[in-house]
Amino acid sequence: MQQPSRTLVFGLNYPPETTGIAPYTGAMAGGLARRGYEVRAVTAHPHYPDWKITSGYGQWSRNEQIDGVQVARLRHYVPPQPSPLPRALSETTFGVRQSLTRWGRPAAIVAVSPALISSALVRLRSRLTHRKIPFVVWVQDLYAIGISETGQGGGLAARAIRAIEGRLLRSASAVVVIHDRFADRVHEDFGVPRERIAVIRNWTHLPPLPSIDGAAVRESHGWADDEVIVVHTGNMGVKQGLHHVVDAGRLAHRRGARIRFVLVGNGSQRDDLQQRAAEEPTTTEFLPPLDDADFTAVLQSADVLLVNELPGVAEMAVPSKLTSYFAAGRPVLAATDATGITAQEVRAADAGLVVSAGDPAALLDGVSALLADREAAARLGENGKRYRETVLDETCAIDRFDSLLADLITTVAEKNPA
Repeated sequence: MQQPSRTLVFGLNYPPETTGIAPYTGAMAGGLARRGYEVRAVTAHPHYPDWKITSGYGQWSRNEQIDGVQVARLRHYVPPQPSPLPRALSETTFGVRQSLTRWGRPAAIVAVSPALISSALVRLRSRLTHRKIPFVVWVQDLYAIGISETGQGGGLAARAIRAIEGRLLRSASAVVVIHDRFADRVHEDFGVPRERIAVIRNWTHLPPLPSIDGAAVRESHGWADDEVIVVHTGNMGVKQGLHHVVDAGRLAHRRGARIRFVLVGNGSQRDDLQQRAAEEPTTTEFLPPLDDADFTAVLQSADVLLVNELPGVAEMAVPSKLTSYFAAGRPVLAATDATGITAQEVRAADAGLVVSAGDPAALLDGVSALLADREAAARLGENGKRYRETVLDETCAIDRFDSLLADLITTVAEKNPA
C-alpha cells in the first residue's frame, strides 16, 4: 500500500479486558497496525466480566494508544446485572455514542458483534455518511440463536433481535465468522451469500507459556497433591450453566472423591453461584480474575480444564477459553451438547472428552474417566497444543484479515477512481 489504509474498528470490548472478545479485537487491531494500517478503535471503558467500569476509567471520552492503535473510549450505560432489557439499553447507549462521534475518512470499517445493537446503529450511520466504504461485521456470537438456546427471550423481542441481526449481516460488504458452523448458520438462517462470508478462526491470546513449578502453584492455592484439580475459567454467565458444576462438587463431597472444581473469573452469576455453594458442602471453590502470569500458571497446574455449558447451548458461540486451554496442554472436559460446536471443536482437536450438559454425575464421572489413564490424558493435552499451533494461529488469522480488507479497499478504489 502506498499509504496507510485507515481502518475504523467498532467494538464494545477491548484490552485491558482479558476475557471474552476483548483480547481478539485488540490483537486484530494491533496486528493490522503492525502490517501498516492506520487503525482507530472506538470502544467502551473496560467493564467486563464484572459489569463495573474499571477503576481509573469512566470519563465521558478518553483517548489512548495501545499497541499502535488509537483507542477512543466512550462512556455508556453499564448495567449492574446484564439481564436482556438492561443489556439492550446498554448496547443502545453505546451505539448512539459511537454513531455520534467523529469518524474521519476511513478506508474500511469493522464492527464486532457482540454488541449487536450498537453494531446495527453503526451500520445505519455508515449507510448515511460512508456509503461507499467497505463495512465488515466480525461475528463472535450469534444473538438470535443465543436467545433461543439460553431461554432469555421470546416472542416479539426474539423476532426483533433476529430481524436486526439479519439486516445487519445481509447489508455488510463481508461477514467474518469464527467457525464453519457459524458460516452455515449465517448463510442458511439469514440469507447471506457464501461468497461474502469468511471463516477466520480465533486464536490463543496468551504469550508463549513458560515452564512452571506446578507443585508450588498448587501449594499456593491450598490444593493437596492427591487432589484432582478441575479448572473452569472466564465468564460466569447464564450460558455457562455453572450451577451444575457446584452440584458436581456437592456430589464429589458426598462420595468422598478427591476432586476439586475451581471456578476462575467473574460474571453476572457469580454471586448466585457462591450462595449456592454455601448452602451445603461442595468441593467447588472460586478464584477472582487473574493476570496473565497467574492465569497460565493455574491452567498448567490443573489436572483437567473444564468447558461447561447450559443444556441446549449448541450453536451460539465457540468458547474463547478453548484456545487458552489448548495452549496449556492439559486435557479438556466439555460438558455440552454432544452435537454442538464446542463438542465438535474438542473432538477435532482430539484434546479431551465430551459429556452431557446439565448432569453433575456425568461431569464427575467424566473427570474420573479422563484421569483413569494419565498417559492418555497427557496425549490429549499434547493434541490440544498441536491443534492450537497448526489451526488456531494468530499470525495466519490476522494475515487473512489483512488480505480481506485489502481486497475490499482495492475493489472500492477501482469502482471509484479519483
